[in-house]
Amino acid sequence: MRFWFGLALALGLAACSSGGEDGSGISTEQGTAKVDGDFLATGGDGSDWAAASYSYDEQRFSPLDQITAENVGNLGIAWSAELPDARAQEATPIVVDGVMYLTGPWSKVFAFDASNGEPLWTFDPEVPRSVLQNTCCDAVNRGVAVWRGKLYLGTLDGRLIAIDARTGAQLWSEQTTDPDLPYSITGVPRVVNNRVIIGNGGAEFGVRGYVSAYDANTGALDWRFYTVPNPDGEPDNAASDEVLQTASRTWSEGGQWRESGGGGTVWDSIVYDHELNQLYIGVGNGSPWNHGVRSDGQGDNLFLSSVVALNPDTGEYLWHFQETPGESWDYTATQSIILAELEIDGQPRKVIMHAPKNGFFFVIDRETGSLISADAFVEGVNWATGYDLQTGRPIENEAARFYRTGEMFIANPGPIGAHNWQPMAFSPLTGLAYIPANIVPSAYMPPTTDEHSQLNPIGFNTGLNFEDGALPRDRATLRAVISTVRGGLVAWDPVAQEARWTVDYDTPWNGGILTTAGNLVFQGTATGQFKAYAADTGEELWSMDVQSGVLAGASTFLIDGVQHIAFTTGRGGAFQITAGAADITAGEVPNVPRLIVLRLDGTGVLPDAPDTEQIPLDPPASTGTEAEIARGQQLYYRNCMVCHGEGAVGGGINPDLRFSGYLTVDTGWRDVVIGGDLADNGMPSFSSVLSPELAEMIRLYVIDKANGDLEEMQARREEEGTTDDQS
Repeated sequence: MRFWFGLALALGLAACSSGGEDGSGISTEQGTAKVDGDFLATGGDGSDWAAASYSYDEQRFSPLDQITAENVGNLGIAWSAELPDARAQEATPIVVDGVMYLTGPWSKVFAFDASNGEPLWTFDPEVPRSVLQNTCCDAVNRGVAVWRGKLYLGTLDGRLIAIDARTGAQLWSEQTTDPDLPYSITGVPRVVNNRVIIGNGGAEFGVRGYVSAYDANTGALDWRFYTVPNPDGEPDNAASDEVLQTASRTWSEGGQWRESGGGGTVWDSIVYDHELNQLYIGVGNGSPWNHGVRSDGQGDNLFLSSVVALNPDTGEYLWHFQETPGESWDYTATQSIILAELEIDGQPRKVIMHAPKNGFFFVIDRETGSLISADAFVEGVNWATGYDLQTGRPIENEAARFYRTGEMFIANPGPIGAHNWQPMAFSPLTGLAYIPANIVPSAYMPPTTDEHSQLNPIGFNTGLNFEDGALPRDRATLRAVISTVRGGLVAWDPVAQEARWTVDYDTPWNGGILTTAGNLVFQGTATGQFKAYAADTGEELWSMDVQSGVLAGASTFLIDGVQHIAFTTGRGGAFQITAGAADITAGEVPNVPRLIVLRLDGTGVLPDAPDTEQIPLDPPASTGTEAEIARGQQLYYRNCMVCHGEGAVGGGINPDLRFSGYLTVDTGWRDVVIGGDLADNGMPSFSSVLSPELAEMIRLYVIDKANGDLEEMQARREEEGTTDDQS
């Protein structure tokens, strides 16, 4: 069967190549060769899903309506495929003329026959596992861009690669970042006017953000726009030089940004306005987070936490709107940017809709960059009470500037954000935006030692005192804190600036959104459900147990005239890696990397769910002194927490150190933490920031924490009279 399918595919491709060409040697008639600017302006008739967010407007709305509120209950599995890497799956499946393209962790690309799941080819860029130390939030990738017969992939180690969509062969590769600096790429490239636009990540580690444009045929660099001034004060010979002369006045003369680069990475949203020929980029957080350390508490620090409009042909600055001036809370503006035309005050307005981390839903005039409206889309936002529509600036809570007060500030939202990377959607039929929302408060503590403010050569640089804001070890208090952490699906009216309906979830970090002309909204959950809601009322219409958490947004398309829906499962990403004790899904929801495709009356069956029973917690006896354990906790939160979980409780993706065999042998622990014995697995040596003695204190803290957790588990079981498995 595989031979005959391959032969048929080859014949079909030969037929494709008989049409006209655009100068790149690729046909412009069928298959991925048909995907160009005109095609992406509308996304087609719904038969294909040719871009991560369907079309240039990035609405994630499909005109398909075979699946409706009336028959969605008949959805079943058409086919499924197991994926190789049990980490976060964040890509939306791309489908063009019956071929599906999907990316996964470590920047791998997979091609399938979308009708039956037959694998066609796999492309592995062979990203070194050691680069995991340069990623804030897992070894993820959010997808490829399609353009005139090619796929474009950004890799975790900073490359931009062009791939032949038919064969999976690499056509060209360009290193877009300095490989000696802690940059990464996790986002989807966009192709505009035959230029591939790509950004990067790494602000937490100390880099300077920018976005670049490369020739789609050759990979030659066309232009580059830096989002923050050059710390050296010199021009970059880049498209941003002129405007950054002005922006530099919003930064202090001193401050750590001069060493760290300032941040402002464009790690996700890059959106093209085909009507106005403008490119919009969402700019990320500062480096370090703490404005007081970064820029001496001075200035707005442009263009951090801003939406910036550029000329896509030259990279020339057009306008900007800064959503969080002088940002100090990791409030990125890199979340989904959606374009639409709305009737506001009786007049049609071309607008940007944006629901970033900071908790406010922005409607911005995309012709001028002026603010139309901004209101909180989740409850409890407390860093600001609103926005002054005349000035466009937030009305801040003075206590939120913790570096000025010297006091802890418990902010809602915290760094996970009221909305993170999981894509929102917009339905032109209901006029509603659908937001995968989070309520995850977090404590921000100003530095109390020089160690908190120093620029580390490895790991996060936030300028914060994490350990003094740690979750309590007492289980009753911990449970009370965790009960405040939750998620939701918010159907937001961008004109009235109010929620039309909401769905409450017990946990945050739920999946991205797909909405369709069948009056449906689809979303997966962190607890392993894939759900359909009525787009107009929010009524839950259907749900399927898919065995694992769902993070990415789904896509929908036609195969032989029949509507299908595709999505992935797989746990991971920022919250599930770092939350640890605050994530109620850790240890309860399996991590199953899988691609699932649905259709009406599908009869497929998933493999049996994996066993989630955990090995017993059996740590060595706690032998550290009170001082050693306290110091070890400080060092753990400074160096280990963002990968191994809050409170040394693993999130089910990276190893849970409480169960580690290395706890029993100090030399084995030292060989990993200092000697780098597991560097090829993504665990680097910390010898540049830790001595063997300090590494030993971290081991003593983890042992003590494991023993304390074991005592709590045993006490709970005795109280409940049960023999529950440990968690």
